[in-house]
Amino acid sequence: MLVSPSLLAADFLHLDSEIAMLSRAADWIHLDVMDGTFVPNISFGFSVLDAVAKVASKPMDVHLMTVHPERWFERLASLGASCVSFHLEENYDRAAESLYEIRSLGMKAGLAINPDIPVEKLYPYIGKADFFLIMSVFAGFGGQKFIPATLDRIAALRRELDKASDPALIEVDGGVGESNAALLHEAGAGVLVAGSSVFKSPDPEAAIRALRAA
Repeated sequence: MLVSPSLLAADFLHLDSEIAMLSRAADWIHLDVMDGTFVPNISFGFSVLDAVAKVASKPMDVHLMTVHPERWFERLASLGASCVSFHLEENYDRAAESLYEIRSLGMKAGLAINPDIPVEKLYPYIGKADFFLIMSVFAGFGGQKFIPATLDRIAALRRELDKASDPALIEVDGGVGESNAALLHEAGAGVLVAGSSVFKSPDPEAAIRALRAA
């Protein structure tokens, strides 16, 4: 089980120490990029990503919640991002092309969906993505409660991946914590994105270890 804590929940007044902690304890560092159009909030842009890239020693896992995500692939590759995901609902017409482009730039390509998108919409992209990001809350806000139906969605996608002998990972984001980590693992998730449950913990490194132990 990989743990990819979401920097969106970190203390931005002490970002250097937060990244140092993640570099010690996490598997990946999850970076939510919001544009205020695809989702109603704005998070951070390339000034923050560039700063993180200079000091992070763990793979950068960039989740684009933006319109026209393809605009940013080359720049993300140039700053050293390891994984890039974008939303299928924003990119129906060129999703396969975008996945190919991300891979061709040397990054792992991920396809994300919100809770109101049928998980079956991902099936045509099996074999074309390195991972699939199942949102267990609606993209754009931190601190939301986990949607239990996500477990069935993960299990359904896991069955399809297994049928195709596809090693793609399933990443899950939203309301993830120690209380549901084991259930997510049993359903087929391989990467847990956790924000508040890590950064609001009195011992974030212990919280990451507990998630991984699931």
